[in-house]
Amino acid sequence: MTIAILLLSVLAIGGAAFAFLGGDERAAKRVTAIAKPQGGRNQKSQAEAASQKRKNVSAMLKDLEKNQATAKKKDKPTLRRRLEQAGFPNTQPRNFWILCGILSAVMAALCLLTRQPLLVMALGSFGIGLGLPRWILGFLTNRRRKKFTAAFAGAIDVIVRSVRSGLPINEALRIVARESPDPVGSEFNRLVEGLKVGVTLDQGLKKMHESMPTSEVAFFAIVMTIQSKSGGNLSEALGNLAAVLRDRKRLEGKIKAMSSEAKASAMIIGALPPAVMTLVYVTTPAYIALLFTERAGNLMLAACGFWMFIGISVMRKMINFKH
Repeated sequence: MTIAILLLSVLAIGGAAFAFLGGDERAAKRVTAIAKPQGGRNQKSQAEAASQKRKNVSAMLKDLEKNQATAKKKDKPTLRRRLEQAGFPNTQPRNFWILCGILSAVMAALCLLTRQPLLVMALGSFGIGLGLPRWILGFLTNRRRKKFTAAFAGAIDVIVRSVRSGLPINEALRIVARESPDPVGSEFNRLVEGLKVGVTLDQGLKKMHESMPTSEVAFFAIVMTIQSKSGGNLSEALGNLAAVLRDRKRLEGKIKAMSSEAKASAMIIGALPPAVMTLVYVTTPAYIALLFTERAGNLMLAACGFWMFIGISVMRKMINFKH
């Protein structure tokens, strides 16, 4: 009996020692061995899911950009739309073509009076009759967009203050149309007049974006459309939009300041060949007259003009930044 009790006591002491001294470590090893593959599989599956999600989002963005590019190519603005964007809503396309014809005829008459070759007369008539009016139209359009963008944030602030004071959105738009300078006032006046005759706000904002196709107007149309459909704090949303537009303008000014040196260098490099050519023509005209009188000289001038155009285009692409 005593021997059995001693044997059981030794076994109990040995089991306790095994449990307290080595059991936890072995148990921990077992748990680690069991949990590690499972955790690795979970982390791997999560990483694969996140990677797949990023790929899906990237693919969606690429498809969206592709669709937008295709839509832009299909929906090129007509001449009437371009005249509206330049600030001539009442000008008919027929009058524009008549002006182009008059300029082309005047250039052809000048070439005939100065006894220029037929090639020079054809190129001059084409460039002055079609190229110059389109360039002027594009210049006026860009200048009008810049003026609109510069004053658009202030117009949104007027809408925000009007809404916070308790005025309805139509009255706020009417105040902007009445108080803002052109072109902001004229665009909002067209929007208000459309709302008076039964045009919905969505349709009016769409026409406003067609007349002034800028990202700022697109942001404004999105905010107004969402707020009109889902409700919410319109003044806060427009206030945030005004802050974003000011930040964009500040960023544009910073980009201009940082790229001003490169632009000045590009202007100097682009102006050097014509300036040197003019100086040589003034000092020794017989030395450079061969470029104008000989056929080989004409070909050299054409090649130089072509390479100058390529160089200026490359420099312009390098110093213009999208933001």
